[in-house]
Amino acid sequence: MDITLIGVPIMYGSDRDGVQYGPDKLRGKNIASLITKNKKKLYDFGNLFVPYVPPSDKFDSHKKIKYLDAIVNTNNNLSHLVYSSLTSKSFPFIIGGDHSLGLGSIAGASRYFDDLAVIWIDAHGDINTHETSPSGNAHGMPLAAAMGIGEDSMVNVYYKGAKVNSDNVYIIGVRDLDEGEIELAKKLNLNLYTMDKVKELGIDNLVEKILDKIAASNVKGVHLSYDIDVLDKSIVPGTGTPVEKGFTLEEGKQILEGFLNTGLIKSMDFVEFNPYLDENDITLNTCIHLINWIFKVIK
Repeated sequence: MDITLIGVPIMYGSDRDGVQYGPDKLRGKNIASLITKNKKKLYDFGNLFVPYVPPSDKFDSHKKIKYLDAIVNTNNNLSHLVYSSLTSKSFPFIIGGDHSLGLGSIAGASRYFDDLAVIWIDAHGDINTHETSPSGNAHGMPLAAAMGIGEDSMVNVYYKGAKVNSDNVYIIGVRDLDEGEIELAKKLNLNLYTMDKVKELGIDNLVEKILDKIAASNVKGVHLSYDIDVLDKSIVPGTGTPVEKGFTLEEGKQILEGFLNTGLIKSMDFVEFNPYLDENDITLNTCIHLINWIFKVIK
């Protein structure tokens, strides 16, 4: 299997300094060797260029979304890298950076696959818009924009219109939703599985349920977006919005294996590691363990 490694050192979506250094911190622990030792051929594209915008200018491009132009420009460029990787029959593995990059990776994958499914594993829904977000932070908006809901330039990243049908979106591990997100999830009847629901069903049963739904649809490819804050905050203190009562490390590995060993996943994000917030490298070591696991079980 060919792997394209793409770093996206962006913090504008979270407005929290430090997360932009996640890709370099992970590279410093030689994640390239973790990929190649698992018998994968690696093409490391380095880090995507992210334009500098001073904090004083964060609302210059939109009064309700911070750093909007820089986020849109970065995601446009990421989209094409992901699309180009897929056309080369290589698996794009995108490391962040904050979760605003999920918009670009989905857009690139959706251009390649006529019908795309998205599995979004996260403590948060990321289905806010500029009208519902309490913070104006775009890392809480990418999945809504990918479904065609929200600010125009975000919705129209890479090409005009929605990138994924809401019926083909699966949100897993959520335990921190804003009021507007709850309303949107109900309106769209989203496949949204809170952490309580995951525990009720059991991880293996949940994975099987989602895979059955995907098999019954016309989906041609699946993008998996993994936010480390889905894990319990005790094992990922170095993330911008940690939440308690998350997955244990073994549960985090279990759900990854359940999807990645099917051969259905064609691209993936790994986001929200913030070295500035880490404690004694707990989060770094968790991330390294997970990345090694990802490339051990992926098919």
